[in-house]
Amino acid sequence: MGIRVDKKTLISQLKITNTYDERKNLFFHKSLLEDKLPLSIGGGIGQSRMCLVMLNKFHIGEVQSSIWGKEDSKTLLEHNVKLL
Repeated sequence: MGIRVDKKTLISQLKITNTYDERKNLFFHKSLLEDKLPLSIGGGIGQSRMCLVMLNKFHIGEVQSSIWGKEDSKTLLEHNVKLL
């Protein structure tokens, strides 16, 4: 999940779909076209993995809430890994 497009790609996509003129002034589009946004907007697993690295965690379940199997939960807890 996420928007992984740079300025050149956004312009190309908008021109291909004939929506450049109507979308170029939308907040996200305009900000990207004016180089005001970093090219790292994403979500889902990518965002969780970034948190995993930045917080120096062992398991994705330490930064992302989900349903984990009983055996996995037990094994991780034995290794002092607390799942959300």
